[in-house]
Amino acid sequence: MDKTDTMTLIGAANTKSQTKTDGRMGMPKVRFLPVDVEVEVPEGTILLDAALNNNIKINHNCGGNCACSTCHVHIEQGYDSLNQMSEDEQDMLDEAEDVSEVSRLACQCKVTSDLVVRIPESDIKDLDLDDDL
Repeated sequence: MDKTDTMTLIGAANTKSQTKTDGRMGMPKVRFLPVDVEVEVPEGTILLDAALNNNIKINHNCGGNCACSTCHVHIEQGYDSLNQMSEDEQDMLDEAEDVSEVSRLACQCKVTSDLVVRIPESDIKDLDLDDDL
């Protein structure tokens, strides 16, 4: 095997490691609504961290430890790509308002593919009030 063949194999390996399961390249994208901001994050990033690291406000009273329900969000696209919900998360969601079939706690979701996430309006209003203090 000559140097050109070796470089071709290395390039193919690098390309394969960056290709998502659906054949696309790059990092997963998360669109947060209603703020309508889209960010790219490394695969495996916790959804709450994806928001906070990009200056998108999501309540998180317990610090992202699955001990409250304040980071409750609705996953409008990509729900099935998320990690399975734990029993603790299910218990916390019982305490949340406006729960739907696509509700999750942002602190418990690992991003592995593109998502569209809606932050409940009531949470956004709460954050706006906190900003005025």
